[in-house]
Amino acid sequence: MTDRRLTLMAVHAHPDDEATGTGGVLARYAAEGIRTVLVTCTDGRCGDGPGGVKPGDPGHDSATVASMRRQELEASCDVLKISDLETLDYADSGMMGWPSNDAPGSFWQTSVEEGAARLAELMRHYRPDVVVTYDENGFYGHPDHIQAHRITMAALEMTALTPKVYWTTMPRSAMQRFGEILREFHEDMPEPDPAEAAAMAEIGLPDDEITTWVDTTAFSGQKFDALAAHASQGENIFFLKMGKERFGELMGMETFVRVKDSTGAAVPENDLFAGLR
Repeated sequence: MTDRRLTLMAVHAHPDDEATGTGGVLARYAAEGIRTVLVTCTDGRCGDGPGGVKPGDPGHDSATVASMRRQELEASCDVLKISDLETLDYADSGMMGWPSNDAPGSFWQTSVEEGAARLAELMRHYRPDVVVTYDENGFYGHPDHIQAHRITMAALEMTALTPKVYWTTMPRSAMQRFGEILREFHEDMPEPDPAEAAAMAEIGLPDDEITTWVDTTAFSGQKFDALAAHASQGENIFFLKMGKERFGELMGMETFVRVKDSTGAAVPENDLFAGLR
């Protein structure tokens, strides 16, 4: 409600996460003149290497992967018109249960206090009006996503700032559609075992528990191109197989749970900045 430029800060775990969950809002709010700040916590070294070589396989060089993914991250930020990129450069911890979880210097092994102190410094510098990160389970249980959640919430406690705070999520109705489309593209995909199916059913939230629905359909092309900028991880980015039109139909709405607010804006809301402008 002042002349100061409104600011959105998104805290993500890896290069490419910024595009998957928040590419639409980052592009939309940048277009609306809002300052967009991306904090990427890890270097992505546990991603695929050149030629699709997998972590742990011969020829996978983590330093090369980290350098390549930094370049891809910068390209994605250019596509989304992100104002400011900040990287904490912790070592990617890999998926839950991987040996890299225990590697010295990995994000998962970093104390929450240390990571939060560094993030709090960035928050004091940028003074975000809105902060976006993951929920307590990192949406799907990835250790680096969980850690990003932990340091974000701890950093907020370390500052005197009172931004609106959101956690990314997906409506269960959309998760069901994802499953159907996945089978459409992979007809030979076996049915998941009951335990896996039960775990998948718990991802996201019932539609009526989602507080914030932001229509970013007009920016879905940018979101697609930002994902495509992470070309080295293309094998793992299922959404790119859809093509832009289908992608826009499915990924045009980005959804969140509002967990901190001092504006009194009514929910459900359709704007992360409701009550701020």
